[in-house]
Amino acid sequence: MTHQEIREKFIKFFESKGHKIVPSSSLLPADPSVLFTTAGMQQFKLYYTGQSDAIKDFGSLNTASIQKCLRTSDIDEVGDDTHNTFLEMLGNFSFGGYWKELAIAYAYEFITKEIGLKIDYVSVFGPSTSSGQAAKGMPADEESEKIWKTVQKDIVVKKMGIEDNTWGPTGNEGPCGPTTEIYVNTALRQAQGQPAVEVWNIVFNQFYYKGNRGQLLDETDSDKFENLKTAGIDTGMGLERLAMVAQKKKDIFETDLFEPIISGLPDHFDTRTKRIIADHLRAFVFLASEGVIPSNKEQGYVMRRLMRRVMAFNIPHNIIDTVINIYAEQYPELVAKKGEIIKIFKDEFSKFTKTLSGGKKELDRMEKIDAMGAFRLYESFGLPFEVIKDIAKDKAKNLTREDFDKEFKKHQEKSRAGAEKKFGGHGLLLDTRELKVGNEEELKKATRLHTATHLIHASLRKVLGEEVKQAGSDITAERLRFDFSFPRKLTSEETQKVEDLANEAVKKDYKVTKEEVAYEDAIKSGALAFFKLKYPPIVNVYSIGDPSTGSGQAFSKELCGGPHVSYTSEIGKIKITKEEAVSAGVRRIRAVLD
Repeated sequence: MTHQEIREKFIKFFESKGHKIVPSSSLLPADPSVLFTTAGMQQFKLYYTGQSDAIKDFGSLNTASIQKCLRTSDIDEVGDDTHNTFLEMLGNFSFGGYWKELAIAYAYEFITKEIGLKIDYVSVFGPSTSSGQAAKGMPADEESEKIWKTVQKDIVVKKMGIEDNTWGPTGNEGPCGPTTEIYVNTALRQAQGQPAVEVWNIVFNQFYYKGNRGQLLDETDSDKFENLKTAGIDTGMGLERLAMVAQKKKDIFETDLFEPIISGLPDHFDTRTKRIIADHLRAFVFLASEGVIPSNKEQGYVMRRLMRRVMAFNIPHNIIDTVINIYAEQYPELVAKKGEIIKIFKDEFSKFTKTLSGGKKELDRMEKIDAMGAFRLYESFGLPFEVIKDIAKDKAKNLTREDFDKEFKKHQEKSRAGAEKKFGGHGLLLDTRELKVGNEEELKKATRLHTATHLIHASLRKVLGEEVKQAGSDITAERLRFDFSFPRKLTSEETQKVEDLANEAVKKDYKVTKEEVAYEDAIKSGALAFFKLKYPPIVNVYSIGDPSTGSGQAFSKELCGGPHVSYTSEIGKIKITKEEAVSAGVRRIRAVLD
């Protein structure tokens, strides 16, 4: 069973069960709190909280998707049998449409009948944790255990604690609940004494937790769990792991998702190196297809780390073709953007080869490499931590990611403190969530782009209606990215009209004014707020356009932290370069200034 056949079976199965199939959202999420999309449920968050209407957007309370994901938390483990950065997550979701009985029945039917696998065992949330402490407030999931026994009388059910079989918020509050997980193995793995692997995690969002995620075991937590008004189903099944057991392989790197890449690499590379290259190339190709460019900040920084670790081994460039061919049927946009992807790789390779030779010479002169020395190699020659470890071998045997990150953070704090002192303590010069600039010149450019986002937001609402709301933004000195809620693709005429309206506001040279008011008064006055942010009692309201000289209403009025230009003519001409989907119900505009 090929990886494409598995995808097709999954889609066909859940379509037959009345689920609306939703395309994968972008790897670059609308949520500003995360760099990448890491799970299938991210694009559906607002449907669980009731802020969006699934019936209105999908015509169903139940959806299914195959989501592109990128996870970097285990990047240092890549090269072993199971860890990778890019993955595809197969998931089915329900926003009050069905509950545990159907969720478990669907999973069992798909695994055993559609894929033809035997389930080794399942896990459910038990009455206590592995440490023996009671899980306060969240009761044991006896219901799921009973359902599994009904589905298959002799199935092995293991009870696990709160560390293993619950899902909850990463912050202080949010939806949470117990989970049930499905474990499967292959004969080859069993023969080698390897354990069964978790292939499917089913989350039952049934509580709202108000407390500290890190203190879920606290005995005082029993009053911090409330039943959600609408309970939801959120599942995730990694395609790579499913392919491993379905294709009866020892590990994910023997599947048809990886094997063509690995077999095309030089024979003298060891197994770990081949796995790292195969994994990182997949992540690079998908990031490049979404317009990410290697840099020293945020998504671009992660991309550069992945690319340079691969480039240190001087691989043949035609391996990129192999990666694209593997995914061509599922993601035809990779084929369409093949030229762009290869160009990004070649441009970065050209830059890296110049710095690599200098870095190697410096590295040869060093007797041993500690965190400070490693950071100096990174800062001076652009050598990422992974490349240093790979090249230096024994010289860096005591160098750890934790120590390197501490040194990196120490440098960032010094730089930020210096920049804040130089520019009056605004804290917007290096890397905030919205503006990312490195010096005074970049700040001037980003400030013009920042005000331009307000004009684009206002223009979108004038063209498309007041249902348009900001869903995130990202601004550098080169371009702006503005995310907004809207259920469909804009027509070319609508996009042009938005651009024309924004530029008309620029030509009218509107004054930009700031007023400090109470948050409640700001909202009552009609100022727009980004609902994902928590605002202080006193806020800044930026208005563009003098109401006294026109219709009595400003062109734009928003809560914002700044900075902004004084008059719109300072912005220059706004050019929208792209309008695209980010996730279900969220669109993205990319723009630059001519």
